[in-house]
Amino acid sequence: MNFLARFTLLLFLFADASRADQAIVDHPARQISDHVYVIHGPREMPNPENRGFMNNPAFVVTANSVVVVDPGSSVHIGDMLLRQIRTITPKPVSHVFVSHIHGDHWLAVDAIKRSYPQANVHAHPEMIANARDGGGQFWLDLLSRLTEGATDGTAIEVPKIELQDGQEITVGGLTFRVYLSEHAHTKTDAMIEVVEDSVIFLGDIGVYQRMGRMDDGSFRGNIAALDRALALKLKHYVPGHGPSAGSKAASEFRDYLNTVYEAALKYSEEGLAPFEIKEKLAPSMTKYQTWPMFAEEFGRQVSLAVLEAEQASF
Repeated sequence: MNFLARFTLLLFLFADASRADQAIVDHPARQISDHVYVIHGPREMPNPENRGFMNNPAFVVTANSVVVVDPGSSVHIGDMLLRQIRTITPKPVSHVFVSHIHGDHWLAVDAIKRSYPQANVHAHPEMIANARDGGGQFWLDLLSRLTEGATDGTAIEVPKIELQDGQEITVGGLTFRVYLSEHAHTKTDAMIEVVEDSVIFLGDIGVYQRMGRMDDGSFRGNIAALDRALALKLKHYVPGHGPSAGSKAASEFRDYLNTVYEAALKYSEEGLAPFEIKEKLAPSMTKYQTWPMFAEEFGRQVSLAVLEAEQASF
């Protein structure tokens, strides 16, 4: 073996070892319907211990191939997802759906494309535009900082196929119906229904037994999107974070948002400051106080709701 060949081999082995050092502990996939499997991730924010894994990667086994929804936040998490898929089926991944711009849900597309370069990756048109216009790099850098480098090695693979509201995509005999929002959790949200299995993936429009963030969102828009999902009366609702369940996985966060926003409307008209509204609301929040991130998010969300209510009055 000549010097160049030995050097190339060493580089390959080093890169492979480095990637192995950052491997995510396997999390088993739970089958929730005939064709749908979900890996329910940790519920805390990205950190060195969870290595940035915090969402609910999912996959749907069709007659011909596998469809992935929100593969996760790094190439290492994507590798873990692929390992779980291969315990279920040898079929290739043909399609990926991305629910929104937040990188904890989609940067693992890198792993999918490395293994299946021909896979079609779909997202809201605004998600694609945002990711191309610096949003992908922003999330890549943020996750690296939050995890102290545990997500490093991930490349940005921006989705290329724009979704349309009401669109139906058939893959291997299953129908994937698309629901886009103008402004809900973000301005880039897509919910995906697997029609034959009575399953809907909510993305972060819906979270369950864990607080969601509303920094980029609209209370009214998020509530309307959850009402739309609940009106479908499906069997299975898969939140972006937290356990999958029946309609409660959508209705509890919808009810929380309603309570906060209605209080913001009422009490801001009476001249109360956000901290006073928070105090008035606190006794009615017992159902949510055990949810991870409640203490960090509740006060801020009251302030955001007041701001949105004031803007709506003009």
